[in-house]
Amino acid sequence: MAKQSYQAPTGTRDFYPLDAAKRRFVLEAWRRASIIHGFEEVDGPTFEHLELYTVKSGDGIISELFSFTRDGGEKAYALRPEFTPTLARLYATKANSLPKPTKWFCTPTTFRAERPQRGRLREFLQWNVDLIGDNSPQADAEIIATCVSVLAGLGLTPQDVRVKVNHRQALADWLTSRGLPTDRHGDLFKLLDNKHKMPAPQFAQAIAQFGFTIEQADVFQKGIVRVTVDEVLPTGQKTDHVVDLTYFSEAVLPLSKELVAAGIIDWIDFDLSIVRGLAYYTGMVFEVHEASGAERAIAGGGRYDNLIELFGGPPTPAVGFGMGDVVLSLVLQDRGKFPTDEQVLELAGLRPDVYVLSNGMPEAELQVKPIVAQLRKLNIHARSTYKTTRNVGKLLQEAASMKARVALIVESATHATLKNLTTGEQTQPTPLPQAIALLTQRPA
Repeated sequence: MAKQSYQAPTGTRDFYPLDAAKRRFVLEAWRRASIIHGFEEVDGPTFEHLELYTVKSGDGIISELFSFTRDGGEKAYALRPEFTPTLARLYATKANSLPKPTKWFCTPTTFRAERPQRGRLREFLQWNVDLIGDNSPQADAEIIATCVSVLAGLGLTPQDVRVKVNHRQALADWLTSRGLPTDRHGDLFKLLDNKHKMPAPQFAQAIAQFGFTIEQADVFQKGIVRVTVDEVLPTGQKTDHVVDLTYFSEAVLPLSKELVAAGIIDWIDFDLSIVRGLAYYTGMVFEVHEASGAERAIAGGGRYDNLIELFGGPPTPAVGFGMGDVVLSLVLQDRGKFPTDEQVLELAGLRPDVYVLSNGMPEAELQVKPIVAQLRKLNIHARSTYKTTRNVGKLLQEAASMKARVALIVESATHATLKNLTTGEQTQPTPLPQAIALLTQRPA
């Protein structure tokens, strides 16, 4: 009978040790940026009641979810496609006892039942950062600054990625002022949200139905307008960033000033075409895109001042964003910013400090396991072989393949040699207590 082979489900990933270390690298970058900006970690269940998602997005979202009913049960559930509904539920439950503002982050595994393609999988990690209870431009800027912090920390620059910012209410005010009825704004926002999927002539034809000329369509097509902000920073340095408010209300100017104060204005493009299709956004919205436009959005978010109330909480302003690990990793790799395999192992703490072996003599071999145990009690990452060979050359090759820093070669019941596997330098046979003491002096 032929053996059955099994593959991972479509749109999911297997994580072998190096892959898991790379995932940990991204997670730690997210966590570090969150903490230095004052956000606290939260989490919730991997699955929720289905209605938690339909109350926000309607029944149409069900086809995009992995939903299920337990055998014999009556309630419908769904694997979480995002964290925002869970966050709103968590906040609404304890709204009266939580600090103002509340600053939370999480890095959950999320699931979406959609066709896998480059940059989009059915199971992925997502970094969520939310600031709840503050409706100021400063809060908006702080959210964007936290996002930029992780991008910069991973080695990306404003030449690599751009943070495209818009303001839905400001855009709506401008559309109303030029005669577009409010009941048509939603259709226009939907068109703008799908602009990247359309050739320029097709987009110009579609937007003409809303009363825009070809020249005006070009403004939406290019998307970028500039804003003028004259500020003196605390350092005394004067900034002069040109910002054109032709298409924006004065609501954008305070945000511009906060972005200057946060030191991130060089990352920012004010982009009329960024609307974030989700209907619950109420003000500032933004997306992070690779400068070349080759990949889908790296991150996206904005202000959602009505969502907490929708989930049973008091009226509460909120702003936040999400960033997936899939597109971020692709951009880092394409830009040569992802650490080498050896660096990833180093950062993840997976590189052994010491590889212990013997010269093959019986009295030396008897010391290997006790030495490994002693080193581990001293909080030193020590390994030895599981192979039957006692060939020193082969064992040193195994140590090198593990990227171990040092090999401790037991020469007898009382002495050992230390070999630096990076430089090749080797000590003379040294009494075991002294050799171990030398290892404890090495940086972990």
